[in-house]
Amino acid sequence: MEKEGFLPPYGNYRALKSFQKAEIVYDLTQRFCRRFLRAGDRTVDQMVQAARSGKQNIIEGSKASGTSKEMELKLTNVARASLEELVADYEDYLRTHDAAIWDKDAKEARFVRKLGTKTGVSFEDFREFAETRPGDVVANIALCLIHQANYLLDQQIRRLEQDFLKEGGIRERMTRARLESRRKGGNQ
Repeated sequence: MEKEGFLPPYGNYRALKSFQKAEIVYDLTQRFCRRFLRAGDRTVDQMVQAARSGKQNIIEGSKASGTSKEMELKLTNVARASLEELVADYEDYLRTHDAAIWDKDAKEARFVRKLGTKTGVSFEDFREFAETRPGDVVANIALCLIHQANYLLDQQIRRLEQDFLKEGGIRERMTRARLESRRKGGNQ
């Protein structure tokens, strides 16, 4: 069996649960903004862009991971920060509409968490809620999903840190590969 080169397999962002959740959050945020916020309201642009940034930075970080663990870590952190910004927007909506934020142990929150752990979960699993429930319910569903995505991103960031400490970055992998090649007489 031939040993892999110094570029590890990378770029399979669709397999990341954090991406899957962030994509649901983006789709849900699009619908929420259309249904419950006024067109032209700056908050709409801010929320949609924060949701998009959460999703897109996971993609970009995954694609950059083969050549820059530093960039992957940075972009994953940007995704996490963008989703945290979105949390504040949904909390603002609930507060200014005199609606409660569900406690994490509320039966509704537990239902969303359970649905969110389903294998192959997608926006389709939440579409009916997004299209038929009142704004406070949809905002709380979004908050539950964002918290799930953020939890996954926190785990991913910790793993990226551990992997970097164990494997190093591309320069270290390139040096190891070059030294191994020389040791085997590949540079004669």
